[in-house]
Amino acid sequence: MDLTEVRTEIDAIDEQLLDLFARRMELASDVAASKLETGKAIFDPARERQVLADVARRAPEGLEDQAVSLFSLLMSMNKAAQLKMINSRRPDAPSRRMRASFLPLETAFPAVATVCCQGVEGAYSQIAASKLFDVPEITFAPTFQGVFRAVANGDVEFGVLPIENSTAGSVNAVYDLLGAHGCSIVRSLRLKISHNLLARPGVRLNDIREVVSHNQALNQCAGYLERLGVATTVCENTARAAELVASSSRTDIAALSSLACANVYGLSVLARGVQDSDANYTRFVVIAREPAIYPGADRSSIQLKLKSEPGALYRVLERIYALHIDLVKLESRPVPGSDFEFTFYFDLACPAVSPKFAQLLDSLADVCTDFTYFGSYVEVL
Repeated sequence: MDLTEVRTEIDAIDEQLLDLFARRMELASDVAASKLETGKAIFDPARERQVLADVARRAPEGLEDQAVSLFSLLMSMNKAAQLKMINSRRPDAPSRRMRASFLPLETAFPAVATVCCQGVEGAYSQIAASKLFDVPEITFAPTFQGVFRAVANGDVEFGVLPIENSTAGSVNAVYDLLGAHGCSIVRSLRLKISHNLLARPGVRLNDIREVVSHNQALNQCAGYLERLGVATTVCENTARAAELVASSSRTDIAALSSLACANVYGLSVLARGVQDSDANYTRFVVIAREPAIYPGADRSSIQLKLKSEPGALYRVLERIYALHIDLVKLESRPVPGSDFEFTFYFDLACPAVSPKFAQLLDSLADVCTDFTYFGSYVEVL
């Protein structure tokens, strides 16, 4: 056969496959109805193993792995369809809980609010808060935990925290605290970070023997600090580092901080913009005690716990891909104290009002051991 004839035959086969696929997906509703009636679980591992073993046995030699992968995908899509049908009848379905957080279309993000940040005056979190809110009433906590506690206790309306840096990566402690406190992300901001070397007036650059700052800032300026040949000391916050230098009598110590800190603490700027990458951005999130989705929300964050077994992550990615949802971040961490379980963080770009996003939330129960929805929000650039 020439190429035209081959393609004609392939098209005919594809037409049959499409008809059979559609029929197979239609049967998902019958399976779901039966499972609802009998109370059987969506995921039947014994049945799945039996089907895949039969597929491997019947497949032509050399095509066993491909055939098993194809039928695994078909079964995964079928289970997702079943979950969609079953969850449509459940008052506590993930999508219903999410939609209950929608605010009216005329609701604007607050311009005036009480806000808690980690650190002291001049911290990058405070700078982010001043960009996110027109008139923020800002209080400070010494730790990330303190910010979460202030929000969870109702002492403030919102907390502003760094969650990810383009150079140093994620702030894992914030992710852990999100899960522990049950707070929701309601907005985010991408802020360009410029670190500056600050010291007491009269101190020269070649006098410096030690630099103090937050570990993320030290990591973001690692190359510069190595060339400078100085010791480094970790501090809880970049602004706190500036405060420590200002209160010290030493003339050989400097802080990596914002330019705002130079004004706040009366320090001299020895060097500007010393971060290793000029494209140095930190994402800050606004957290609230109660879930709230403001109009225009088109980014969402979720956390899944997956077992360390073949195909666990693939089954989640397949659900995301099948719905044409854009995956903008994926990161994994082992679960402390667990036996080969991993936590995966996903940031997804999809309008929160999209039926596709609701369908995704309702289709994850069979592919993870635990699921947390952190919220949907607008990211400010």
